[in-house]
Amino acid sequence: MSESGKNRRDRAAAARNAAQADERRRERTVRIIGAATVVVVVVGIIAVALVARSSSDSSTVAGEPTVVEGAALPAGVLGPDSEHPYGVPYGTAAADAPVLEIWEDFQCPACGAVEAANGAGIAALADEGAVQLIWRPATFLDRTNDGRDPSVANSSSRATAAWGCAIDAGKTKEFHDAVYANQPGEEGSGWTDDQFVGLAEQVGITGAELETFRTCVADGTYLDWASSSGATFSINGIQGTPFGLLDGVEVPTPTLAEDAALRALVSGGAAPAESEAP
Repeated sequence: MSESGKNRRDRAAAARNAAQADERRRERTVRIIGAATVVVVVVGIIAVALVARSSSDSSTVAGEPTVVEGAALPAGVLGPDSEHPYGVPYGTAAADAPVLEIWEDFQCPACGAVEAANGAGIAALADEGAVQLIWRPATFLDRTNDGRDPSVANSSSRATAAWGCAIDAGKTKEFHDAVYANQPGEEGSGWTDDQFVGLAEQVGITGAELETFRTCVADGTYLDWASSSGATFSINGIQGTPFGLLDGVEVPTPTLAEDAALRALVSGGAAPAESEAP
């Protein structure tokens, strides 16, 4: 082989090696950026949750919700004598499956962040029968509506009550998810009754059922349920939302927000926080 031919082969080999090295560096960069993105999302959820809990700590008792004896309850919602009063069960898990409770407020940005990050994963665990999922409505962020337009006042309670109307129409998860997907950008700006009706249409409530839903919302049929659940949240001394419990033991918020971590916890592959619900 001539010297010039050898040089060409050497240059070609060097170019291939450089290209492969560039590709390895690119892959490492993508992995690092991906990992950093996950960390940023989780840190953001924690920060928002801490702000929400701080807001709850500093609030006054004015306008506190109360337990209303004989409150009307949506179909299937647990009664006041239940171990999880006023909770909304979802899924078809066996009675011996672990119980995953999630306290949440429809106006809570951190709740919206967890829902966006892993709402589908949480629901899938219930659909698969791995957990008995119970959503526990909280309404403490109604305090942020003070001084707002009356059409959106008390939006946490009104959103919970509207959810009850959708539960009666067989759209428990669909309406729950739609409210979070349409959460206002500014905490406290809330939703109007017409917006709730629009969400009902969006999730497939139509015809006579839609008119029943509209009347249910306008009449505030389930506002006493919302008040009773919100009061239970306060009575239990929970400091903010989202607040998860697996068989009564607190689930860290980042775990709720990450499918693999939550699945590992449910299966016994990781230990939850060492604090229990009051």
